[in-house]
Amino acid sequence: MPSTTAISIKQLHAKTGEWVRRAGKSRTPLPVTDRGRLVAVLAGTHLQMPRRRRTLLPAYAALLAKAPGQDVLADLNAVRGDR
Repeated sequence: MPSTTAISIKQLHAKTGEWVRRAGKSRTPLPVTDRGRLVAVLAGTHLQMPRRRRTLLPAYAALLAKAPGQDVLADLNAVRGDR
């Protein structure tokens, strides 16, 4: 297979297994394009993706801190607010 810097979705569909194996062996991520626009990147498992940190919204944190009520509908209405 010739050396390439990016592949199209059409190329990926035609030979998915071959491209995935190639990306897995390579140290360089393989960009996938759709009509010339980058849409995905194939990369081996040796590359670590940055992990997102989860944050709680203040209203949800307050709800978790509150003791559970007996009336489920009242709790749902409190969460919904003015929606």
